[in-house]
Amino acid sequence: MDEFDDEYAAELGEPVSAIDIEALLNDRITTLLPADPICLPPTATVDEAVKRMLARRHSGVLVVDGAGRLAGIFTERDVLTRVVGRGLDPRSTSLDGVMTAKPEALFLEHRVAYAVHCMSVAGYRTIPLVDREHRPIGIVTVTDFIRWLANLFPEAILNLPPGDRLKNPGEIDAG
Repeated sequence: MDEFDDEYAAELGEPVSAIDIEALLNDRITTLLPADPICLPPTATVDEAVKRMLARRHSGVLVVDGAGRLAGIFTERDVLTRVVGRGLDPRSTSLDGVMTAKPEALFLEHRVAYAVHCMSVAGYRTIPLVDREHRPIGIVTVTDFIRWLANLFPEAILNLPPGDRLKNPGEIDAG
């Protein structure tokens, strides 16, 4: 058994191929097909942000200033820790009081590996993408990176035997 084999390799009937090292080191964020961001002004309420997040199934919104430049990010984690955890009213709390101001943002040209590094070191689950004028043009999440990794070695991921029950990916759950 080599470094790329695991307990399922024997069940697959052939060795699991190595991850595409070139893609791992050189793919750019644009490969992830980033989602269009939800952009709101700092005066928008948490309630409005959450409704938009739910409608588009996004994990956060980007807060933009009057010139359309990235000023902050507000995520589902912020809903829990900065709003509900503090007992604030989502209908009267504006984003500027509970967002992460001046978040780190990346460009489409950055390498996926660098984005993974940023997420790992800083604990991000969502990264805004901006243009050269610092205007939001996209957003990537941990889910995008997992999908990208699964596509690098689909035979190892897609051929795993199912667990005790299959999950319906079209339904919203608590996970």
